Amino acid sequence: MGWMTSIFAVPRALIYWKRDFAKTGEFGPLGDLTYRLYRFSAGLMVLALLTGIYLGAAVFQFDTWVIVKLGLVTLLFIHYMMTGGMVMRAKRGEFRESDMYLRIFNEISVLGVIAILWVVVTKPF
Repeated sequence: MGWMTSIFAVPRALIYWKRDFAKTGEFGPLGDLTYRLYRFSAGLMVLALLTGIYLGAAVFQFDTWVIVKLGLVTLLFIHYMMTGGMVMRAKRGEFRESDMYLRIFNEISVLGVIAILWVVVTKPF
């Protein structure tokens, strides 16, 4: 859940960081918070991935639904890495993405989590 919080919060925080940077031209507290949140959640991501793979193998013997879930989690991992790229660029003062792009990017992760929850709860495969 900690990793999920970051997946949802960091793209939104980038919007506010971008606006703050446009006003002040400085890294500022919003930038520091966003960077620290992303960095902290990287450890939570590793724990989530390792425990998910362990449960998939040891408990559920990689049933089809587990493979689908891990595929969806892989897409969230890619999303998280893309977010990390944006955070690193923002730390250098480069904000390439528009507010609209960041909002849509943020909502994509919500759809991903809904899909994962659906697969886990219904086990359709």
